[in-house]
Amino acid sequence: MSEIFDALQKATAERTGNDVSGLSAATELLRLAENQAASNWEVAARMEQSVATQSVGEDTSFAPDLELVSAPVQPIALAPSQQAADEEANILSQVQSLKISPSEQSRLVCLPDSESPAAEAFRLLAVRLRHLRRNRPIKRVLMTSTIPQEGKSTVAANLACALAQKRQQKTLLLEGDVRRPSLSRMFGFEQEPGLCEWLQGDRSIMTCIYHLEGPGLWIMPAGAAPGNPLELLQSGRLPALMDHLNTWFDWIIMDSPPLLPLGDTSVWARLADGILLVTREGTTQKRQLVRGLETIERNKLIGAVMNCAQESDESGYYYRSPAASQPDKSLTK
Repeated sequence: MSEIFDALQKATAERTGNDVSGLSAATELLRLAENQAASNWEVAARMEQSVATQSVGEDTSFAPDLELVSAPVQPIALAPSQQAADEEANILSQVQSLKISPSEQSRLVCLPDSESPAAEAFRLLAVRLRHLRRNRPIKRVLMTSTIPQEGKSTVAANLACALAQKRQQKTLLLEGDVRRPSLSRMFGFEQEPGLCEWLQGDRSIMTCIYHLEGPGLWIMPAGAAPGNPLELLQSGRLPALMDHLNTWFDWIIMDSPPLLPLGDTSVWARLADGILLVTREGTTQKRQLVRGLETIERNKLIGAVMNCAQESDESGYYYRSPAASQPDKSLTK
C-alpha cells in the first residue's frame, strides 16, 4: 500500500514542481511500524497454515496440544440466514432517525460534494480496508492519534460516511471519546443520550443508537460523560455492548481519545480488530509518535493517516499503508 503513497507523491511533485523525495522522521517511523505489522501478519498466517496442514495430513497422536485442531471442521457461514437478516432489520428499524445539517466548518467532505478529490480519497481508504479484510478479520476499526488536535474525529466521520455508501454493509460510528465528544456538533444535531447512558444502565441499546438521514449510517454518540469516564469504560459492560453491536453491523468505526496522556484508549484498543493512527504534520512530534507507537499492539496497527502534509494542495487527501491521508490544514479534531 505504500506504493499508492509513493505514486501520489510523485504526481504531486509533477503538478507543483516541488521536490517531495524526502520523508519526515515521523513518516519513516510509521513506515517501519507498517513493515513490522505486516511481518507479524505473515508469520501468523504461516503458522495457521502449518497447523492446518498438520491436522489434515500428519499423525498428531504425539502432539496433545494440537488435539483441538484435529476436531471436525465446522463449515463457515458465508452469509447470514434469512431469519437472522430479518431479525437485524427489525432491530435496526426500531432506532430513532436524526436529520443532520453539517456546516462547511464540519469538514465532512464526503457529504456536500461526493465527487470532490477529498471524498474520493476517503472512498479509496474504505476500499483499502475492504481489501484488507479479505486476509484478516477486521470489523471494529479504532481511530486514534498520539495527542489532541490531529484530526482523528474528522477522519473517523468521513471514513464512516465512505463505508456507508456501500448500502448492503451497515456501518456504525461509535463515539468513544467521551471526554471531548465532537461528532454531534460535526453532523449538526443536538447532543443525544448514547454510550455513557447505556453504560450507566439508564437506557436500552436501541435508544442510544441513531440512524443518520442522508449518509445512511448509524451513530452511537458519547452522551453525557460522568466525572469518572475511565472508571465507567472499565465497568465490564463495554465488551458485552461490543458483542451485540458486532452482530448487527458490518463495520464499526470507533473514535477514541488520543493515546497520550490518558488511558482511555487502551480500553478501546483491546476491543478493536485493527487500529488506524492519525498524525498531523507540524503538530505531532517524533518523541510523541514513538511513545504512541509503543502503546499500540503492533499486530493491531493496520495503517496511518497523515494529516496536513506540507506538499499537499487544497484538494489533497493522500494515503499510505493501508492509507495515509494528507487532508486540508483546517482538520483539527
